[in-house]
Amino acid sequence: MSDLSSFPITKRWPAQHPERLQLYSLPTPNGVKVSIMLEELGLPYEVHLIDIGKNESWTPEYLALNPNGKIPAIIDPDGPDGKPLALFESGAILLYLAEKTGKFLPSDPARRYETIQWVFFQMAAIGPMFGQVGFFHKFAGREIEDKRPLERYQNESKRLLGVLETRLEGRQWIMDDEYTIADIATLGWVRNLVGFYGAGDLVDYASLKNVPAWLERGLARPAVQRGLDIPKRP
Repeated sequence: MSDLSSFPITKRWPAQHPERLQLYSLPTPNGVKVSIMLEELGLPYEVHLIDIGKNESWTPEYLALNPNGKIPAIIDPDGPDGKPLALFESGAILLYLAEKTGKFLPSDPARRYETIQWVFFQMAAIGPMFGQVGFFHKFAGREIEDKRPLERYQNESKRLLGVLETRLEGRQWIMDDEYTIADIATLGWVRNLVGFYGAGDLVDYASLKNVPAWLERGLARPAVQRGLDIPKRP
């Protein structure tokens, strides 16, 4: 039986199945990256909902796992050398799970690094920029009279969608015919931009061809559909 008692987070969110990978998350664009990955892999895991609306990610127990106070985070009881591993940052978790299982990351070194670059593209550009559009278009930022911040993030998001549109020309997935962690990292953010944020018109989404077709293919995957709703919101 795995012993996770050394991790303070298990005091607040006890592990009913400590032999399974523990996921601490919420179904946000960053959170669903990991739940989708786990569903695609078919790995046994136990999920714990971290209610950021109640500031649960800023509790001492959670901060002991992720000092940055963000979701998602994991504890793998069967980490390297069979020892438990705690990990935060969704991109790092995707890379870890891909390398642990040998899935959704090409084995060819050149293609492996090409995939990783597109994961970093999502982490460094798409996520932050789309998130700012959401803030200034849907949330508290929309009350700001000066619309220059929204225009800045709107234009940058349109540009980034153009980069993705060009990359997907003649391709089924970001890495040609191979579905990878680059797709898993990006799907939830594009879905959120045009869905939950309601910013499709703002970024001229209807003018795109390749990105909408790619998103539709991704959302049709059963594991993606399951992962988008894990954990259930309160």
